[in-house]
Amino acid sequence: MNASFPQPQSDVVLRDVHMPPSPPWWPPAPGWWVLLAIACVALFIAFLLYRRWRRARMRRQQILAELHALATRHGDDDIAYASSLHQLLRRAARRYATDAHQRQGAAWREVLARVPVDTATLDKLMTLDARMYQPRADFDRMSVQAAAYHWLETALRREKAVAGSAEHA
Repeated sequence: MNASFPQPQSDVVLRDVHMPPSPPWWPPAPGWWVLLAIACVALFIAFLLYRRWRRARMRRQQILAELHALATRHGDDDIAYASSLHQLLRRAARRYATDAHQRQGAAWREVLARVPVDTATLDKLMTLDARMYQPRADFDRMSVQAAAYHWLETALRREKAVAGSAEHA
């Protein structure tokens, strides 16, 4: 038995297998769009937080610079210095009590006590009232200035915590 296998025909032309074209780079897959959206939102939130931090820092620096400017502006006049320092404290205290500019005596001390400072600092700040209205009152300018600086610095640093607790109330 002679089995013969069919012979290939020479007129058949073989062609190379062509690969499909590579996918285009644009538009990206949906996962990349989601990642881009998350990155944009994160950058926007970071920008807002940075801007809030920068404004708070600038406000703190302005108030503390004003405290130092008061000391130079009223170098010899203790009454004017006490009055100006008292006004600065009342403006800063409005963050803790909206009617801080109207409070007197024990009510004013309660507003000052909302900032966690020691009793000696509060006592020194309360001498401002006496010095403004009684020219012969005992007044230690350097200790009152240090107490005001300490109170303002603490109050302005706590501003974020107070604003956060006021929003939750």
